[in-house]
Amino acid sequence: MSKLNDTQVRFLEHPYVGTVTTLRPDGSPHSTIVWVDVVDGEPAFNTAYGRVKPKNLERDPRVSLLVVDPSDTYRWLAVDGRAELTTDGADAQIDKLAKKYLGKDEYPWRKPEERRVTVRIRTQRVTAYGLD
Repeated sequence: MSKLNDTQVRFLEHPYVGTVTTLRPDGSPHSTIVWVDVVDGEPAFNTAYGRVKPKNLERDPRVSLLVVDPSDTYRWLAVDGRAELTTDGADAQIDKLAKKYLGKDEYPWRKPEERRVTVRIRTQRVTAYGLD
């Protein structure tokens, strides 16, 4: 298992969006944009049950994340690993991410029937460029 170093954690603290890739039942990739968090030194993101990402990850936990600095595309971080899903703290996390990305105290698009989930990436490989 690979861990993020301090420079990589600081990079992920910026409000840069990431591209998460999961695997569909037929093995083809499914990529979406996510807000990125760091939980205990590991990358994480938030989604909701009923969406494709958690369905794919419950069936096959392999996941990748790519985050690129929008002002310098030669600064990026890629993580491959296995997803761990939990609802514990997920509502608070989406509000934390709304603050980071929108400057709002609460996630503005929450639906009453929605069940939020934190996806923590148990990192197996980290590749980075321009973060030295």
